Amino acid sequence: MKMKNKARLICQVSAAAALVLAGNAMADEAFSSDSKWMTGDWGGERTKLIEQGIDIKMDYVGEVGGNLNGGFNDDKTARYADQFGLGAALDLEKLFGWDNTQAKIQLTNRNGENISNDRIGDPRAGTLSSSQEVYGRGHMIRLTQLWIQHQFFDNKLDVKAGYFGEGEDFNTFPCEFQNLAFCGSQVGNWATNIWYNWPVSQAAIRVKYNINDELYAQIGAYNQNTSQLEHGNGFKLSGSGTNGTVLPVELVWSPKVNNLPGEYRVGYYKSTSDADDVLEDDNGQNAATTGNPYRVHDSKHGYWFVAQQQLTSHNGDASRGLNIAANATFHDKDTNFIDNYQSLMFVYKGPFDARPKDDVGIGFARIHVNDDVKKNAELTNVANGVSEYDNPLFSPIRETEYNYEINYGFHVTNWLTVRPNLQYVTHPGGVDEVDNALVAGLKIQSVF
Repeated sequence: MKMKNKARLICQVSAAAALVLAGNAMADEAFSSDSKWMTGDWGGERTKLIEQGIDIKMDYVGEVGGNLNGGFNDDKTARYADQFGLGAALDLEKLFGWDNTQAKIQLTNRNGENISNDRIGDPRAGTLSSSQEVYGRGHMIRLTQLWIQHQFFDNKLDVKAGYFGEGEDFNTFPCEFQNLAFCGSQVGNWATNIWYNWPVSQAAIRVKYNINDELYAQIGAYNQNTSQLEHGNGFKLSGSGTNGTVLPVELVWSPKVNNLPGEYRVGYYKSTSDADDVLEDDNGQNAATTGNPYRVHDSKHGYWFVAQQQLTSHNGDASRGLNIAANATFHDKDTNFIDNYQSLMFVYKGPFDARPKDDVGIGFARIHVNDDVKKNAELTNVANGVSEYDNPLFSPIRETEYNYEINYGFHVTNWLTVRPNLQYVTHPGGVDEVDNALVAGLKIQSVF
């Protein structure tokens, strides 16, 4: 090799080495406050994987709830519930050359206990919401997502199929609070045993059509299978135990108002599974009185509205400012325990110049029990010959529960948010005999 070529090769190798070293030096280290991930960029390897089409997802949510005052049992204690997540989002165009195709796999593991079950609410009735939204469907590993998604016709048509839950695409809502009444897809919280929220998945298909840049319509079909909820069935992929199909449809509008983002959703769902009436038997009489089986309906249904709008910016910075959000769901009065729910939330992002990534939130929610459920409980108590609330056989009369939360989200680092909060629950479980409750909460969100 000629000396000139050797010199050129040495220069090229040196330049490449310098770029690698510079990249590793610039790559975010573990526990760096500027990193998106607690474990950092793995010496730049994580960014390389993303560029190749593999985005590793690791996260953790932990929630503490303590009863400060009131509730069914005022013996003060605190409960902790948490969730670990591990998954990967795949860009199949980068990986295999499949145009406009994505896939995802996600595992979740929930553990812990809930303060609402026996301290805030009467265990015979429970509470309608939960002071720790991450609690539930837990103490096991679940396959929460396993799907593939493809866009057709210049991204006008979007089809997603596999295993996932309705709340990923329909009636979606962020989770910036700890109380369940302000967190995530609300239809699933009140459409009893039909609409399964995270972390439960079902065999499903969702088809979305983008009408224009601001408006799209979508429809889905989700296997309704109560056996998916059973302990040990976190990886169940067979259709055994299928009860029916949940069919949601939704129209989503995402306008800019004064150049600030908003999103408005209106939707409807129908379940094709049989559903028991909450009051009457086949003869139209009160089943609690006649002793006959409750009437069986061949379906149940409901609809929802969601509105989210940023109202202000902060000194011209659109990443900061006041946001308002509202939810409302309405359900089949013949078959559903909850017949309607409403909530209103305000979140101010970046309230202080010294803490531009923090946020402060306040929320109000109303959850109403179907009047026929109330009547059925009253008739059941008469049939059982009990009238005193303290009698263990007494079926508590449930009407309306109200939930309130105020919180402050400390953006400690780009991968860690700590959110202390206070919650107030009026008529826990909708039961007037249960004292109103004050709950202290702490929510920890971290991305690994």
